[in-house]
Formats: sequence, structure tokens, C-alpha cells
Amino acid sequence: MKREEKFYLIRSDILPESIAKTIEAKKMLESGEVETVNDAVERVGLSRSAFYKYKDGIFPFNAMMSEKIMTITFSLDHLSGYLSRVLTYVADQGGNVLSINQTIPLQGIANVSMSVDMAHLRVSSTEFLDALQLIPGVRKAMIVGRG
Repeated sequence: MKREEKFYLIRSDILPESIAKTIEAKKMLESGEVETVNDAVERVGLSRSAFYKYKDGIFPFNAMMSEKIMTITFSLDHLSGYLSRVLTYVADQGGNVLSINQTIPLQGIANVSMSVDMAHLRVSSTEFLDALQLIPGVRKAMIVGRG
């Protein structure tokens, strides 16, 4: 029988020292500041056993938030630079394109399906979609899925 996992949101200033040091060590490893667990625990003053005890149970708050992935489909005029304009717009709004698929253009129009990580989007998804449709060459954009 699998035990139900429970999660808590705790202010960092009340964490026990060993957990705070484990978090620091994980950050160093993820950023590439250090190459090995040994280097990380040595730098923060933590034992390897304490690191391994806590490392799989500690996550940054943003990593625990559900990902905001939206799949958008739209028709696009098949002219040089139009897809590039769309991609620039997504990046400018804080979106991150995860996947993109474009059909072979028929009668000068290509169908595009794009999955976008919206976690850091600067506008609402509605505003994002409305502005996307205003980009020259974009026709009939719509959200077809959220994850």
C-alpha cells in the first residue's frame, strides 16, 4: 500500500540548518557551480548522509507548481519571416516554445500547432491569444489544450 505524500509550504527562515544546507547544495549542483555532491556538501558544511537523506524530498516552490502548458493552433500565411514573428512574440511575452509542428503549406497557408510553457507569461492567456491573432499573417488562432 503506497503512502500518500503530503506537502507543506514552509518559510525558509524556520527550516532546520541541515535542510537549508541541502537546498543550497542542490542549487550549486543544478547551476553547475560545483560538479560533485562531495564538492557541494563540503562548500555548505553538510554531511553527505544528511544530503542524501533530504535531497529527494526538497523542491523549490516553483518546481512544485503545476506547469502551465498551453497548446495553440493557428493558420499562418506562408511568407518568409511570419513564423519568426510569432516565435519572437511568444518569447517577448515570457512564453517558452516546447514544441512546434507546421504542416506543408497548401494554397499559401500552413497550419501550426505549438505547445508553449506559459509559467512566466507577462499577460493573461486571453490577452496572449488576442495579441497573437493581430500578428500579420496569423489567422484563426485558438487554444486547443492546457496541461
